[in-house]
Amino acid sequence: MTHHILKATKETVHLGGFSHLLEPALTVDSGDTVDVETYTGYYLYDKAPPEFLTSAFLDICQNLPPERKVATGPHLLTGPIYVREAEPGDVLEVKLEAISPSLPVGFNAIRTGWGALPHQFHQPALRFIPLNLEDNIAEFPKGSGIKIPLKPFFGILGVATTEALRNSIPPGHYGGNIDNQELQAGSKIFLPIFVPGALFSIGDGHSAQGDGEVNVTAIETSMNGKIHLKLRKNLPLTMPIAETPTDIITMGFGQTLDEALELALKNMINFLERFINLSPEDAYVLCSLAVNFRITQVVNSPQKGVHGMLPKSILPREFSFSQEAE
Repeated sequence: MTHHILKATKETVHLGGFSHLLEPALTVDSGDTVDVETYTGYYLYDKAPPEFLTSAFLDICQNLPPERKVATGPHLLTGPIYVREAEPGDVLEVKLEAISPSLPVGFNAIRTGWGALPHQFHQPALRFIPLNLEDNIAEFPKGSGIKIPLKPFFGILGVATTEALRNSIPPGHYGGNIDNQELQAGSKIFLPIFVPGALFSIGDGHSAQGDGEVNVTAIETSMNGKIHLKLRKNLPLTMPIAETPTDIITMGFGQTLDEALELALKNMINFLERFINLSPEDAYVLCSLAVNFRITQVVNSPQKGVHGMLPKSILPREFSFSQEAE
């Protein structure tokens, strides 16, 4: 196992989407760990307070090469990371070992035409929100006494597909802009691989977010993390699946919440059939009795997200998805 450090520079980030045509920012072996740096707010740097800016971030915003501008999405992603021996049909296990804000400020933005209530809140609005990194809270609104616990996670965790470019806004079978606040430090996500090397990218740091992300953004934050990358050669998946210390998480993405719920439910039933040896009907009943289905996000047009959470504590034996995948 080798440990790598991947800083965010204009040579190691890309903007707006995923592409298998991008040159890798780093090449690793299965089992390696990476300290990774991410920035956010590419289109807002000229409106940001000084504490939001670093010299490296300004260099990225002002000098990002054209070939690193993949699509029209707003997200600045670090990567892609090429994993040796990764082939289509394999699965990439990404363990999120550590996640922390790198700067004491984040932002929230309302965008015209976006969000869950675009007709009611149609005026654009940008707020920079101080982060109290010592007490691990953000007070919002300022002076209100409302203290939001910081629970940092990466909104985007994804691999490249066979498409030449894919916008960073909608999530999908490759992962991408999942925006699932459960994927905090200590969790794992398993991503199907579609191209040689997987070409994994990461970014869109959030310091705090409610399920739904209803106004289109969280507390968007430049973030540092430590990830562990491992190949799974015998785990055929067609959709991402995740594991936290307490839950198994299946995901569904669709143009409506009904479609997203149906897919998340079907993926949970498939999991229970394969790994817990339940019949399809018993799995369906168990989902009604014990699985919590939650709205992940409603704003990453055209794909809304729902995730199902199965408590591992109810299972008949100690369960680890990683061990089962060996």
